Amino acid sequence: MTNALSIRNVLSGAGRFFEHAAAVVVGLVMIVVGLALGVTMIMLPVGIVVALLGVALVIGGLFARIDQK
Repeated sequence: MTNALSIRNVLSGAGRFFEHAAAVVVGLVMIVVGLALGVTMIMLPVGIVVALLGVALVIGGLFARIDQK
């Protein structure tokens, strides 16, 4: 009975889903903020860094897998 469906497995899966979804949403917000900062020449270096961190967070939220094995 290792593959039995239990409430703990369902809640654990839902928690992982919402963690990844939150990472994607935060990453998208960071991309938008980075693009907004990049509009001015003074904040362009900061905007590039923030936008690239947002891209990394979106990619991590979509494809990263962290297991406790």
